[in-house]
Amino acid sequence: MKKYLSVICVWMTLGMLHAEDGHEAWLPYAPLSQTARAKYASLPASVVVLGDSAVLMKAQEELIRGIRGMLGRTLRAERESVKERAIVLGTTPTSLGRIRDGTMDSIFPRSAKDGFWISEQKIDQYERCILITSPSDRGVLYGVFAFLRKIALGEEALGLNEVQSPHAQIRWVDHWDNLNGTIERGYAGPSIFFENDNVRSDLTRVGEYGRLLASIGINGIIINNVNANPRVIQDEFLPQLACIADAFRPWGIQIGVSVDLGSPQKIGGLKTFDPLDPQVAEWWQKRVDEIYRYIPDFGGFTVKADSEGRVGPSSYGRTPTDAANMLARALKPHGGILFYRAFVYDHNLDWRNPKNDRARAAYDIFQPLDGKFDENVIIQIKHGPIDFQVREPVSPLFAGLPNTRKAIEFPVMQEYTGQQRHLCFLMPYWKNVLDFDLRPNTPVSNILAGSKDGYVAVVNVGMEANWLGHPMGMANLYGFGRLAWDPNLGAESIADEWTRLTFGTELKVVQTIKSMLLSSWETYENYTGPLGAQTLTDITGSHFGPNVQASERNGWGQWHRADEKGIGMDRTAATGTGFVGQYPTPVATVYESLQTTPDNLLLWFHHVPYTYRLHSGKTVIQHIYDSHYEGAQKAEDYVDQWKSLEGLIDELRYLQVLERLEFQAGHARVWRDAICNYFHKISGIPDAGNRVGIYPDRIEAEAMQLQGYTPINIVPWENASGGKGIECTVPTGCSASFRFDRSPGWYDMDVEYFDQNNGESRFRVLVNDQIVDEWIANNHLPARKPGGDSSSRRRIRGLALRPGDEIRIKGIPDKEEHAALDFVSIHPK
Repeated sequence: MKKYLSVICVWMTLGMLHAEDGHEAWLPYAPLSQTARAKYASLPASVVVLGDSAVLMKAQEELIRGIRGMLGRTLRAERESVKERAIVLGTTPTSLGRIRDGTMDSIFPRSAKDGFWISEQKIDQYERCILITSPSDRGVLYGVFAFLRKIALGEEALGLNEVQSPHAQIRWVDHWDNLNGTIERGYAGPSIFFENDNVRSDLTRVGEYGRLLASIGINGIIINNVNANPRVIQDEFLPQLACIADAFRPWGIQIGVSVDLGSPQKIGGLKTFDPLDPQVAEWWQKRVDEIYRYIPDFGGFTVKADSEGRVGPSSYGRTPTDAANMLARALKPHGGILFYRAFVYDHNLDWRNPKNDRARAAYDIFQPLDGKFDENVIIQIKHGPIDFQVREPVSPLFAGLPNTRKAIEFPVMQEYTGQQRHLCFLMPYWKNVLDFDLRPNTPVSNILAGSKDGYVAVVNVGMEANWLGHPMGMANLYGFGRLAWDPNLGAESIADEWTRLTFGTELKVVQTIKSMLLSSWETYENYTGPLGAQTLTDITGSHFGPNVQASERNGWGQWHRADEKGIGMDRTAATGTGFVGQYPTPVATVYESLQTTPDNLLLWFHHVPYTYRLHSGKTVIQHIYDSHYEGAQKAEDYVDQWKSLEGLIDELRYLQVLERLEFQAGHARVWRDAICNYFHKISGIPDAGNRVGIYPDRIEAEAMQLQGYTPINIVPWENASGGKGIECTVPTGCSASFRFDRSPGWYDMDVEYFDQNNGESRFRVLVNDQIVDEWIANNHLPARKPGGDSSSRRRIRGLALRPGDEIRIKGIPDKEEHAALDFVSIHPK
């Protein structure tokens, strides 16, 4: 079987090399300047590896690759024998015998097997060798990446005596890939693992991804959707699964899979999946044994159960403990671990009951089970109590499970924060979470420290060259790895590292990109969800565009309780749902009181009138108006900031980022208008700035002269200017025109149109029959109808307009996309 697997996997990992297009991410190893190279002139000329494991070989190869790329020098590769002053790579038991008397424990704590030591030592008879050593092969690889990172950043890399150990042992990423090649909440193309219900025939990209993950210290990966297809653990699929494991293994990464708890019934021929039924436990044990026969270093399982329609132990009156421990006992003899997601809640809650609160679910279900889980069970907890919202308080469950292993779950894939169409650097947010004191002088990061607990991120890379669609989105993946290794790192230092590694060290580039990154989360929050009300998005649909009502009056429990009088969830112990009481007393005391609750979480914990005054002095309603206008303006500013870097960044990535920022600026305006108009209408309170609903530069599409186009109502109404748009059902096309009636001059013109994913309409803009722009609506947005998900802006710059000019837009529909238009806006240039 091993020979058979070897043949398959060699074939599956053959692939074509490709040009630099973002796939190297933060590891381009770009040539340093002559001045920077001189700093490392005394670097040894050879690299010696003490051992022959695949991971150590990758460490040696990576060192050679990095030095060649940055310094233009090719190190001599040696094995075992130190023949001259060299860079020496080896595990601590091997290398310590060559340099000194001592034990591994004198350098590393026992729990830090992935730590590394970089120092200068006399090895054999050769002075000042650079030693990179660790208790594990994987730790040596991490040390090599850290050494290369220092050189890339221009830091001191010679004369070091530096020990690093990871903050937590569990540093995993989850992927929501389906076997058919699609990805749930994936925004960068199809799966790198699967296609047509099989593993891809070419796994080159998987190996490249393993390299990126290893460079930031990731040591485990779940490769399939938590809404799992049971086929992933069937006999005929395991040889293919083993090929993915082979691609990751040289990078020190273990693979695992998500499993369906109902598998014994669905694919095993049993009449039950009751976790306390001995037949069910026996079935799982045999499945696990077979998996380890193919993949001896298999990492373990992730389970989503009793959540969002997934079957679980509650079907038999059992608890998560019963299900988790049953699976964990099957994995334990092989050293596997079981991640059991605490994302368990009723999505059919009665919204009319003011005491119902989805935010309570994880704590209510799992806290009574503290201390009852087996030692290889890890409860995987989303960082907030709802679902990756733009701002949530820290989940109280981190404090509620002192006797249970835990992992915090972060969303690199930006499900609710712009889906990698919008720039939203999440490190400032995650730092707030990790630095938050749940107990006196006990931040969340301390709760997650050590060999038992850890970090998980949902990543969802795809086949697009730059992995996550938005080149700047990779900053979140890099940042996650760096925080999982050392949560004491600051958001600013992470942004600085990533920018320098990815785009180079030109001062203007670094300063501009850092500024954009560090402000982007609050910018996104400002034009989407205010004051802890969550992201006011299409909860029951794409989670992308605005839809205030989507989260109300349904069972999903992401309510904000907005009506004509006020907004916010009362979660207090005194009058609300009691969620506040799940926190330790010092934290609960702060959130229970209106006076001490921070403004940015006010509407999460309290229902208040729109006229309630914040600590800032503004009323809630005026904050909603002001923040949305400020956020949309900041998104516009990002375009100008990025344009200032033209010529300082390679053209391909410059244009890729510019396209995303242009879209974001337009979509931020859609968000601004939708939220402000909605709350203006429902509250009846005017905007002190006299901006909401007043757009002097706009010409509504339905008010133009229409040929073939017909007006349509947009649902929800706030997702289009005036609640209406126009669409064309004439196959040969339609037109909408108007006369320019302002002063002559230079103008920019915005065409707001609807770009659905079920067609590729064509548009052409003419001024007095002169074509000034044309494009295809093929932006692949998550929308099948005109609305906030599909609303897009086309900006036409530098038009010389005169009074009486006829401006005409021609649209040609395609399939189910009917070349729909919203409005045109004309601004002096």
